[in-house]
Amino acid sequence: MPGNETNPSTRIYAFPPNRETLGATAYFIVEEVNILVDCPAWNSTNQYFLQQQGGVQWLVLTHRGGIGQARELQQTFNCQILIQEQEAYLLPGLRVISFSQTFTLTSRSRALWTPGHSPGSSCLYFNEFGGVLFTGRHILPNPQRQLVPIKTAKTFHWPRQIKSVQKLLAEFSPETLEVICPGANVGFLRGQLPVYQGYQQLQQGRDLSQSEKP
Repeated sequence: MPGNETNPSTRIYAFPPNRETLGATAYFIVEEVNILVDCPAWNSTNQYFLQQQGGVQWLVLTHRGGIGQARELQQTFNCQILIQEQEAYLLPGLRVISFSQTFTLTSRSRALWTPGHSPGSSCLYFNEFGGVLFTGRHILPNPQRQLVPIKTAKTFHWPRQIKSVQKLLAEFSPETLEVICPGANVGFLRGQLPVYQGYQQLQQGRDLSQSEKP
């Protein structure tokens, strides 16, 4: 995403899907404090890119499947790692900050606990560009390019996942949530990773999920 008028130096980048996180897409917010959302592939190209942007100050893990090479990232950039408290045990030997309900990283970004996909699933909200929500695997595109909570054999708790969608709808509004950046299944978006009219998309996803049985 290009820089915005308020903060022209702010950028959001998306990395190619990472095999080590089951094809998940990581995102990178470049601002005064650089935030990496989930782990991209750990290769020389990505390492060089991150270094050229000023490194990583925060690594936010939206769910256990996004951990990837978190150890190498922390060793290289000396970054803080943020993960919801129920999944912090999956990072032994690393310096980890865990949170319960919400956690404020900067004046423009905060994490929200959205359980369901996994016990510690969370989203990251960034209040630039009309409001951007990085949803990890909590909200994903389906083959029809609709953003929905997706029930799979590995879904931790489907009713809680639906409640987490309701929580996001109560937290935001059309004026504060313009963009959703999903963390996987992005091939269904056919090259357009940011999904606009985010709040309306979230509402539609909630309505579609009502037909799913627990």
